[in-house]
Amino acid sequence: MKEENSKYPNRKRNRLKEYDYSNNGYYFITICVHNHLSCFGDIEDSRIVLNDYGKLVKDNLINLNKRFESCELDYFIIMPNHIHIIFIIDNTSNKKNSLPDIIKAFKSITTIELHRRGLKNFKWQRSYYDRIIRNEKELYYIRQYIEQNPLRWELEKDNPENIDLF
Repeated sequence: MKEENSKYPNRKRNRLKEYDYSNNGYYFITICVHNHLSCFGDIEDSRIVLNDYGKLVKDNLINLNKRFESCELDYFIIMPNHIHIIFIIDNTSNKKNSLPDIIKAFKSITTIELHRRGLKNFKWQRSYYDRIIRNEKELYYIRQYIEQNPLRWELEKDNPENIDLF
């Protein structure tokens, strides 16, 4: 019989086992706000209207490549309670960055700034969802999904990780 003496719960592994997330490539990321609280804006007429907090998150996202030269934004959308991003990682330079390092920095920077701006109880959900984009067809469908995300807000708002790409 196995002894249960760990103080931490046994969690499902979120990242692809034995994959190097500093490999060059395209990555689809979804980051959710803790408890799915809507704090970045509203959907009006199937379009996202960012509030000041959402604009702050957008500015930090756009400026990530100043901190991580190997990271480029391909496509993204900020929704009221989550964001979808396609990152391109190109580590051909001397300074190698990994996807987890980039996400960690982004979440940390935005949390600190949102707290400073008055959103004192803001937290990102633990971890994030990722998908390694393997081909052009998949990239096309994911871009389409991101673009159409506000149209599906009423269906998806309580479960942003419930995506069906194909």
